[in-house]
Amino acid sequence: MATKPDSGRTDEWARHWQYPGVPGLDLLRARYVRHSFTRHSHEGYVLGAVRRGIEDVIMPEGTIQARPGTVVMINPEVPHAAHAGAPEGWSYATLYPSSELVARIADEQTTLRGTVAFGETIVEDESSARLVRAVHRAAEEGNALAADSVLRVVVARLLLRHGRTVPARTPPAAGARTAATAREVLLERMAGPPSLEELAHELGTSPFALLRAFKTAYGMPPHTWLTNARVRAARRLLEAGTAPAEAAVAVGFTDQPHLNRHFARIVGVPPGAYQRERARTYKTGRADWP
Repeated sequence: MATKPDSGRTDEWARHWQYPGVPGLDLLRARYVRHSFTRHSHEGYVLGAVRRGIEDVIMPEGTIQARPGTVVMINPEVPHAAHAGAPEGWSYATLYPSSELVARIADEQTTLRGTVAFGETIVEDESSARLVRAVHRAAEEGNALAADSVLRVVVARLLLRHGRTVPARTPPAAGARTAATAREVLLERMAGPPSLEELAHELGTSPFALLRAFKTAYGMPPHTWLTNARVRAARRLLEAGTAPAEAAVAVGFTDQPHLNRHFARIVGVPPGAYQRERARTYKTGRADWP
């Protein structure tokens, strides 16, 4: 059963889940009207296909409008946000294939080697958009053969048409090294992080210099990045069976409502709904959608 992000919003629903038949893939199918996604990033890739309405996707280079017939492709760790681009909101199907899964498909079906990325963020491609939705239908019906097959077809097609190899990284500049060190400190002390001034002092720089370096390196200021990292950590705890209230405290949120608010604005569903979906055993049969 789909879950409403807000019990008072009967016109919104969402389901974020994993289908055991296709390891390395998360799926989100939803209709949003007032819901918005705050700036965040993903460890893997994002492939989204709007079915109805318009989604405004805020990327580092500007805002794009995802309409029916388009496919949005977002690479790992690229910060982005989203909200409705029309009064009626938008409904869509999104695939979140892991970096490892995409790398295997690229190795098997393309000449791309090394770290691969999509060179475009949005394309007009109705046939590929249909394939994204077809992966969802197959998974909802418990058809692992079809879900896995169609996923590989659409990812390979998009890589062949829009993929590229990410150039090897050059040695990082001093600012990038400082940002990377700050990132490690925040990860290690997630539940009790230092203030910006304290962190800058520890790293031998100024608060504004650290702020600029971190945003340049990761596309987000440290506090926004830390919220995203906390939600990622909470997801892992929820998947392991930790209660939402315990997960909230473990990753540094004040309480469960604090986790609920940030989790829903990054993942698209509340943590309780996210955990229930992970605990379900999927059997053959179509999901019950509004």
